[in-house]
Amino acid sequence: MLLQFMKNYFITGATGAIGSSLVPILLLDPETQVTLLLRAASLGELAGRLESLYGFWQMGPAEAAARQRVRVLRGDVTRPAFALDAIEYRQLAATSTHIIHSAGNVRMNLPIEQARHSSVDSARHIIALAHGCARLEKVEFVSTVGVGGRTHGKVPEEWLTAPRNFHNTYEQAKAEAEEVVRVELERGLPLTVHRPSMVVGNGSDGRIIHFQVFYHLCEFLSGRRTFGMSPDLGVARLDIVPADYVAKAIAWSSTAAASTGRIIHSCSGPALALALDPLRERVRRAFAEAGRRVPPLIKLPTGVFSAIISAASLLMPADARRAVRTLPVFLDYLATEQTFANHRTQELLSAAGLAVPAPEQYLEQVLGYYLESLRPR
Repeated sequence: MLLQFMKNYFITGATGAIGSSLVPILLLDPETQVTLLLRAASLGELAGRLESLYGFWQMGPAEAAARQRVRVLRGDVTRPAFALDAIEYRQLAATSTHIIHSAGNVRMNLPIEQARHSSVDSARHIIALAHGCARLEKVEFVSTVGVGGRTHGKVPEEWLTAPRNFHNTYEQAKAEAEEVVRVELERGLPLTVHRPSMVVGNGSDGRIIHFQVFYHLCEFLSGRRTFGMSPDLGVARLDIVPADYVAKAIAWSSTAAASTGRIIHSCSGPALALALDPLRERVRRAFAEAGRRVPPLIKLPTGVFSAIISAASLLMPADARRAVRTLPVFLDYLATEQTFANHRTQELLSAAGLAVPAPEQYLEQVLGYYLESLRPR
């Protein structure tokens, strides 16, 4: 028999950067239960994935009371009813008071139909569950500031309906998913859209469950993967945000009526976005201080850099060649002069004491945690 908690969160994406930071925050409330949807080929693999999460959360046997408030379901958010059996799905709809959808495939170069399957189909299945929930209070939908596509200038904190081009299929599919939830919001569904920028480790200690886009970019900025060659970065800026800041914003929003219908930009914003040229120097210095060999820097025009690296990749080992293939994604972003508005978000979150931290407050911890992970064990 399922216990009736005051708040029962159904969460997708718990193994991602945002979801893995969010769950421990929610569990601080003893009246909250969380139900996690995890992919797994078997019940044994499901148990193993949950134990891995407990390890990341540093939630050992001594935290038995908190662990008892974590339920896990084996399913797939991209499939109807999450591929759950009928009894599991009915129980989920009967008990869920809050839905947080943070799952997503962050690969940026998938064929568009695969990207839509990940983003648009999952959004529709989340909406279907929301309509079936007897006790639903709120839905938090995690999107991305990337839905601005190739918009020049400042991407606003509002619905984006004007035609626009995108850097990649990930952005396009996320934008289409936003259209799905916008229709439901207009019909009265209590929902908030969260658009984080590039998510990095926790601001407090740099911890993150997976090293994703930012960390690959740091490897390129160090010059280690390109023989010291680097493109002209010009005036390009990078908007990053710590995972725990995004998670706290979502947790607050889930119980705040004031956020319903709003679009929250969890990002550094125009004032705090990092200039890439000094970031490159900071990354190279951090790598060198950590004992990682950093080659001399060779700055090249972007076109020349791309041509040389493309030719050189043919001689690289397979893993290095795969990494270099992601370079066009970064270079494409450099060609767009873009920032992300966050003044409305900051006004809203000020009520919860959630001021966006400056990267200078956490960048050392983020780089330190990554570089420590590279040390031989």
